[in-house]
Amino acid sequence: MNEMNQENDVLSIVVPVHNEEETIQIFYDTVEQLTGDMTTTIHYHFVDDGSTDETPNILRALAAQNDRVHFIIFSRNFGKEAGLYAGLQQADGDYVAVMDVDLQDPPELLPEMLNDVRSGAYDAVGTRRADRTGEAKLRSWFSEQFYVWINKISQTKFVDGARDYRVMTRQMVDAILTLSENQRFSKGIFSWVGFKTKYIAFENRERVAGTTSWSFWSLLKYAVEGIVSFSTVPLTVITIVGLFSFLLSILSAVFIVVRAMIYNNSVAGWPSMVTIILFIGGIQLLSLGVIGRYIAAIFLETKRRPIFIAKEEK
Repeated sequence: MNEMNQENDVLSIVVPVHNEEETIQIFYDTVEQLTGDMTTTIHYHFVDDGSTDETPNILRALAAQNDRVHFIIFSRNFGKEAGLYAGLQQADGDYVAVMDVDLQDPPELLPEMLNDVRSGAYDAVGTRRADRTGEAKLRSWFSEQFYVWINKISQTKFVDGARDYRVMTRQMVDAILTLSENQRFSKGIFSWVGFKTKYIAFENRERVAGTTSWSFWSLLKYAVEGIVSFSTVPLTVITIVGLFSFLLSILSAVFIVVRAMIYNNSVAGWPSMVTIILFIGGIQLLSLGVIGRYIAAIFLETKRRPIFIAKEEK
């Protein structure tokens, strides 16, 4: 690509926000300062996910000051995944970046990431955390286990510690937008669509301000959605468990009948029988729960409800 075309390039940065009144201005000033020497024009696409603080007003003020700042304000909280999808829809740059507003995603990596994509060597350059310093040990352990097991049960490759922070070509973004599913798991979608991707590792960082809205339980729910979206192995597992339990019950029945015929006595062991019943009942309830989660996903998809509803857009 010649120098003139590079100067006319537009990099659209998609930034989902939710109650981030303390971080938006810091993020904007930091990125503006770091990208000031880049030949590429930077456009911002903030997506407010139903904030209840001053976030919408701050976005309106920024957009009034700078024509390169755009925003979408949701009618209510639809979740970060909906925010990502809405931002990717609005972004019209030659290249598109996804970033968190809390500066846990190092903005100083943007020039390197963009250059690697613009060179044509890669369709996307993503980032991954090299460590989990500052994160609760239990939360870190569950995160590590999630990546270990999701890669065992899914055909889609998940990179341990991968962030949503990445720079992508227009072609890759268009491919992502064709996946209009309601139950979204972007880390899986980014990988599923393919395209040549490079990952840059960086040391974990604390938020620049404010507090995260991601609790342990919301992350656990998000992980379950990822498993349901990209693997049917849990259904296979409960099928095998059900088959094993059935065969075990047949063997147990044969044993009981043979023992009664040989020793001519009634069957003893009520406590053990109750334990077995509770065990089988627990397996059945667990199996129904797993099946029910997949059915729930089908139910939500068949409704064909929009991923988000925009109240205001600029």
